[in-house]
This record gives sequence, C-alpha cells and structure tokens, in this order.
Amino acid sequence: MNENIYETVIGLEVHAQLLTETKLFCSCRPEYGAEPNTRVCPVCMGLPGALPVLNRESVTMAVMMGLALKCDIAPESVFSRKNYFYPDCPKNYQISMYDKPLCENGSLRIETDAGERTVGIERIHLEDDSGKMSHETGRDSLVDFNRCGVPLIEIVSRPDIRTGSEAAEYLMRLQQILRYLGICDGNLEEGSMRCDVNISLRPAGSAKLGTKTEIKNLNSFKAVEKGIEFEVERQRGLLERGKRVEQITNLWDQDSGRLIMMRSKEEAHDYRYFPEPDLLPLEVQGAWIEQAREMIPELPLQRERRFRNEYGLSSYDSGVLCADKGIADYFEIVAEATGLAKKSSNWVMREVMGELNNLACAIEDFPVDPENLSELIKLVEEETISGSAGREVFSEMIKSGGGPREIVKKLGLEQISNSEEIESMIEEIISDHPDEVSRYREGKKKLLGFFVGQVMKKSRGKANPKLAREIIIGKLGG
Repeated sequence: MNENIYETVIGLEVHAQLLTETKLFCSCRPEYGAEPNTRVCPVCMGLPGALPVLNRESVTMAVMMGLALKCDIAPESVFSRKNYFYPDCPKNYQISMYDKPLCENGSLRIETDAGERTVGIERIHLEDDSGKMSHETGRDSLVDFNRCGVPLIEIVSRPDIRTGSEAAEYLMRLQQILRYLGICDGNLEEGSMRCDVNISLRPAGSAKLGTKTEIKNLNSFKAVEKGIEFEVERQRGLLERGKRVEQITNLWDQDSGRLIMMRSKEEAHDYRYFPEPDLLPLEVQGAWIEQAREMIPELPLQRERRFRNEYGLSSYDSGVLCADKGIADYFEIVAEATGLAKKSSNWVMREVMGELNNLACAIEDFPVDPENLSELIKLVEEETISGSAGREVFSEMIKSGGGPREIVKKLGLEQISNSEEIESMIEEIISDHPDEVSRYREGKKKLLGFFVGQVMKKSRGKANPKLAREIIIGKLGG
C-alpha cells in the first residue's frame, strides 16, 4: 500500500529545567549529581504544614522563553495541583498550570528538507519537577528526592510536525534558544531537557486526528528521530492490516533501538487538576514583561541571518557557528580583530572546533583565546609564517597557552621570503632531480607541485610557497 495514503501528525512536549539559584517553591539549591536526598526540605518533600513560595526568577525565565517564541504572555495565570501517586512524588501531586498557563499561541521557525516551516507553540507553563527513581538489579528501587521542586518549563507544540527529522530539528532549535537565553543548559543526556512525543496517523487530506500514542525516555536527537520512525511504521502496519491503533505510552529503549509499551489507555492517569490553594494567581504585566524582554539576546536564527549579511558567510557556515552561542561570540571577536571573516570562520570551524572535540571542553575553557587566534591568523595572512607553520603554532598554543609571536620565535618558524635564499634552494633541487626536470619540460606540468614540495621540505616548511612557485616556473619555464 502506498505510504502517502496516510499523513503523520506529531506534537512534542518538552520539559526544560531552569537554571535558577533555588528551587521553584523553596530555598533549596538545585545541584545535579549531589549526594542523594541532601538537597531537600519540608517544602519540596511535601511535609504537612509546609507552604510554597514562588521563585520570581523562574517566572522571568519562563516569560523570556515565551517572548523568544512569540507567545502571548497571560496577565494572570493560575497554578494547579496535578494529582498522582508515584514513589518519586512525595506530595502525591505536582504543582503545575492547567487551564490558565503563563504563555500561549507562539511559534518557532525550523529548517526542513522542503524549506522553512512554522511550528505552532500551544503553551509554555511552569511546574515543579519530581524525584528520580533508580531500579536496582533485584526487586528493590531507590528514590532520590533532590530533583523534587526543581523549576521546569513545559513547552507544548501544536501537532504541526510531520517527520522524525522535523521533530529533531524543532528540538535542536529549542535547545539553542534555551542556551542562548541562559535559562537551561539543554543537556538531554542528564535529563535537564526532556522530550515526550505524541504521534498519530490519519488519512491524507483529513482534518480529523487519528488515535495518538506517546513515546517517553527520549534522551537524544537521534532517539527522537528513530523512535518516531519506528512508531510511524508500527501504526501504518496496523492500519494497512485493517487493525485499530490503541492509545498507549511507549518507552524508547536505547540499547535495542525499539519501543517498549509502558501503559495502555486503561491505565492512563486521571490527574484531577484543581487550583493550588496555597498560591495566589500569578500576575505578570507591564514592567515585568519589559524587564524580561530586555534580557533576551540576539537569537540563533537572527544571528545566522546577520552573519550571512554582515560577514558574507554561507548558510552552512553561519549555521555551524551560531549553533553554540559561545562559539558565535568567539568567532565575532576574531572576525572583528582580523577583518577577515571567511578566514576566521575557517579557523574556528576547522581548528578550534576540532580541538574542542578532542579536548571535550566548552569554548569558555578553550586554552587559545580569540585575541591570540586573531594574531595568529594575521601572521599567516601577512606571510610572516606559512599556513602549515600556522597550524603548528596553533597546536603549541593549545599545549602551552602562549602567544603566537613568542611561539613563532621560539620554534624558528618565520617564513623565508628572501628570493635569493629560496632561489639558491631551488637551484640545488633542480640539480638533484634531472629526470623530473626533463619530464616537466616535456609537458608534465603537475610536477610543479613536486618541486614546491621539495622546497618546503628543504626549508622545513619555512619558505614562502607562493614565491617558491613563481621562481620554479621562472627557472623551468611555464
């Protein structure tokens, strides 16, 4: 059966942990990797008589994300209790927002194979996180309550996504924006950014949604893409065989690359939402919204567009550089100092980003600062050193942290641009390679590279290759 008979409909629910100093309703400090059950208090443990107090910083961060995604900010929103019983939820309810969220009706532009598309944002709301379960090899499970009360924003998309690759692109763009805003580190592997996917299939052209299923435990862009592809094929197979798709929740198993059913519709939660009696309605208006707006930096897509227009970079180069705010900042310092945008982008994308991978460090901890890289690029551009010597100097800068000029002097890498000195080397090389000289003069012009290579070898990479090439052609003929 033709797979185009069905249309895939995908919506994403993304939870992002906010980088606040304290938890959402108490003064405990969130700290990833802390000793289990050491970052808790009566409030986040839900002990009798403990009352929540809202963290203002978390509201500002949520509003920033809402503005970045072009949402309407509600002048009044309401916290609700989402009731469920599970060992990692000591209160037996989660404080969330239900019918009156903080942000609504936003959008996000993504790049797809078919060009730019807009994904609608249904809502963004605040809620507190639950704890973490650890299932031991036997029958026992352990609970760490440190994460209880950590502030989250939940970003709910409209069902506007059609493929696994679009979902991964959407998630990557959200991660970029969260990191640019400085409100979430976006680490899927550590769980500070988590994604649940809702998927359904419907006949192509139909406006009615099919029965949706959910996938949880997706902790990478690849897992999101693969999990969706797997579930779409499963649902399509059922429909093609005339069977009904049932509403279930699946877990993605990374090791097997398969989905495992977690619960069926009959086991689905009825959360029994009702307004949180211990918190007043949240009013966010005027000056508070403008304060949040002023804290928003230039966002990734805007910056990519500016890099193309201002620096003349390609879409690919702009996308690579702007994927990480720190790398984009680093590049701009280098480009402004050198006045050579394309050469600066090449050095940052090839040498700097390559070494970042090797060192497994962030750009903020990179041993070569942008000022020193700028000076190195200028040394190469001025032909004080050759390109190959420049890469050697760069490697030494990483090891020692020294400046490029002192390293050039220390290693004796100043480029030889004295034509008489280079001509003397070339005459010796010509004398030592009569066969190659004859073949070159007979028309084997590709041997020019051989002679330039011999000059570089004889000069230990210090000869000016452009000048050497010109002298060789003068000696051997064009």
